[in-house]
Amino acid sequence: MERNSHADRFAEIIGAGNVLTTPEDKAPFLVEQRDLYRGTAPMVLRPGSTEEVSAVLTYAYENGLKIVPQGGNTGLVGGQIPTETGDEIVLCLGRMNKVRHVDPDGFTITVDSGVVLETLQNEAEKVDRLFPLSLGAQGSCQIGGNISTNAGGTAVLAYGNTRDLVLGLEVVLPNGDIWNGLRTLRKDNTGYDLKQLFIGAEGTLGIITAASLKLFPKPKKLEVAFIGLASPHDALKLFSITKAQAGPVLTGFEILPRIGVDFCVAHLDGARDPLEGTHDWYVLMELSSGSEAFPVRDLMESILGEAFEAGLVEDAAFAQSLAQVKDFWHIRHGMSEVQKHEGGSIKHDVSVPVASIPAFLDKAMAAVTEFVPGCRPVPFGHLGDGNIHFNVSQPLGADKEDYLSKWDEMNAIVHGIVHDFHGSISAEHGIGRLKRDLLKGVKSELELDLMQRVKAAFDPKDLLNPGRVL
Repeated sequence: MERNSHADRFAEIIGAGNVLTTPEDKAPFLVEQRDLYRGTAPMVLRPGSTEEVSAVLTYAYENGLKIVPQGGNTGLVGGQIPTETGDEIVLCLGRMNKVRHVDPDGFTITVDSGVVLETLQNEAEKVDRLFPLSLGAQGSCQIGGNISTNAGGTAVLAYGNTRDLVLGLEVVLPNGDIWNGLRTLRKDNTGYDLKQLFIGAEGTLGIITAASLKLFPKPKKLEVAFIGLASPHDALKLFSITKAQAGPVLTGFEILPRIGVDFCVAHLDGARDPLEGTHDWYVLMELSSGSEAFPVRDLMESILGEAFEAGLVEDAAFAQSLAQVKDFWHIRHGMSEVQKHEGGSIKHDVSVPVASIPAFLDKAMAAVTEFVPGCRPVPFGHLGDGNIHFNVSQPLGADKEDYLSKWDEMNAIVHGIVHDFHGSISAEHGIGRLKRDLLKGVKSELELDLMQRVKAAFDPKDLLNPGRVL
């Protein structure tokens, strides 16, 4: 069947206006935000309902057409971008953006997969509830993509990864079958927990079309501090003191290097240094409680008082208003974005045991500096859950393309050190295309075989996001 005949059939299913075939209409869906991946596709499909997704996949399955699911196109490992071969059709879920049901008493919300994360957060806030997933891309990423990649973010310490927030899913399988697993039960011990197969599968086993998610009490008391200190070793000791005193009241603990703060002040709109002096490292710490009566400020002062006495903290600023809370977090969330203004940046999304973070940073920073003299490590991230975004900016004045040509070699150095610390080469961004070939080095033959068997059982024709993850 000719390509235009496929487009005609899809137009019958989802409407001609939702079958994009011109280069200018397709362009935004064919490039990854960091410009690491650019692909081609005969068309981009924009279904508006689960039934339309089902009909599209049924037709694609019958005709051997490859489908690449895409949400907000904020993924960082290339899984949502078609290849350059031109034989993959992009299926974008952005039109599926309905909030289906909110249950504040049961602390649940059910939404279409195309709902933007920030919209979901706002819907929870309307009923005095919290949806805790928080990412730098929350203004454009979609919850279906968040679930498909098991996104992490800054609230994992208190609330867990996206996987921990999902109660039920609705999924269209590669052959077009619809699995309705939109349950909101907190306990359901009736066999295999099928939803877990699709969470983090990056669209290779099925397309998530809706989700039932957990809500939490909205914090009534919130304290945020921006803290200057000398080293990650001191930051770890501060975390230990804080966790021991605050327990579940500790809802954020992020480590930032001086160079990252400098980048933000230089390039991020509205950013300014929260402290008067300069410090080699910083911690952004958040305590929160759902009770107005809980003395959160007193607890923060107690923790920092103990840390000052122990010589761990050099200076600290408390957020004095909600606007200042947002300003502090603006620096953290903007840290990835600003690096592009400093030339090429080689990225690593890794995790090691929390107690190993200082030693890992010491070893990894020394190793990359030896490999590329003058390079500028910008490691930052979630010290409280062991996830560090170990990014390395090019030396000042270096040739960007020449520097980026060292990507694989630097990855091998950093990932080797991660392996020494029994960590993971992908903490929260996924595998996609970027890290697919690295799996052989970190997964056993049995693990890879089991993953291949799962893929073959769900997608025997290998038509749904082929070549990603596996």
